[in-house]
Amino acid sequence: QVELVESGGGSVQAGGSLRLSCRYIRNWYSMAWFRQAPGKEREGVAIFYGGGMPVYAESVKGRFTVSNDNAENTLNLDMNNLKPEDTAMYYCAARESWAPLSASYFRAWGQGTQVTVSS
Repeated sequence: QVELVESGGGSVQAGGSLRLSCRYIRNWYSMAWFRQAPGKEREGVAIFYGGGMPVYAESVKGRFTVSNDNAENTLNLDMNNLKPEDTAMYYCAARESWAPLSASYFRAWGQGTQVTVSS
């Protein structure tokens, strides 16, 4: 059974906005967004904790906001003022306990959704 399903990717021009969503079927303590551009390592974007403040990568602070909709079992990532360097495949990941924003701590992953930002 697929536990995490992302949606909302697409193509936008620089300065535009997108909302990514990750639908989950059970509760997790740490839920995060990662991204991976071609030829680059997977990098953390933002992490939402069941009992703490979200943490963001420096490159997205002030532009991206992560939130959890408990009623809809959905983790959202609102991305504003998008830049070409935000172009990547975006993945949702989850863990039952606390984790830092590091891919090696996560075992549950979604299939990814593509975000392309043109200049």
